[in-house]
This record gives sequence, C-alpha cells and structure tokens, in this order.
Amino acid sequence: MEDMMKDRVEQLVDYIMKNCLWQFHSRAWDREKQNEGILTKTMQILCEEPVEKETPMDKVYWVDAVCLADAFKKRYSWLAALDKDEIKLLMQGLKERMDYLTITGSLNAELTDPHY
Repeated sequence: MEDMMKDRVEQLVDYIMKNCLWQFHSRAWDREKQNEGILTKTMQILCEEPVEKETPMDKVYWVDAVCLADAFKKRYSWLAALDKDEIKLLMQGLKERMDYLTITGSLNAELTDPHY
C-alpha cells in the first residue's frame, strides 16, 4: 500500500513538474505559500469540501487548484476509487514531496538570497 501511494504521489508530481508554472516562484516563502494554498484547495475540491475564496490570493490559488483537480481527475482514473481520507493522505504526501523538490531539496540559491 505504501509503495502504491508513493507511486501515485510521483505521478501527480510528474504532472505538476511538466505542466504547472506556479512551481517556479523565485523565493522559498512564495513557494511555501503557493504549495500550501494550491494543494490544500486541490484536496478540498477533490474531497468536495468548501474552498475559501475570500482574499485575492485565495482566488489565485483556487483557480490553479480547479485546473489541477480537473487534470488529475482526467488523467488518473485511480483517483475516483479513493475515499476522502485516502485523497487527503495522497495530497499530504504530494505537498511534502513538492516542498522537498521545490524548496528544501532545491539547489537554487536564489530561493534563500536575502537581496533577491
């Protein structure tokens, strides 16, 4: 089960890395906020939960989340078989992996340059 979850997370990561420009913010704190905002809202959409759209940034993240959730549903038929708890676990794994790849494991020195 754990191997299957890792494989599924990597499928979602692969989609994001190849298709989503939002992953390329130039500062670590921007990447942290966008990963949290977009992936949380994507999880809420996939779980059919209410999505907060109060602030302008909420709306920006929501638009990306709608596109991402639609793409995931179209491309990954296995997603329809997951219950809400499994989707939440999957999306948490995806967020952790994206945080690692785009922030903590990134070799991009601009992310931590205080003058940038």
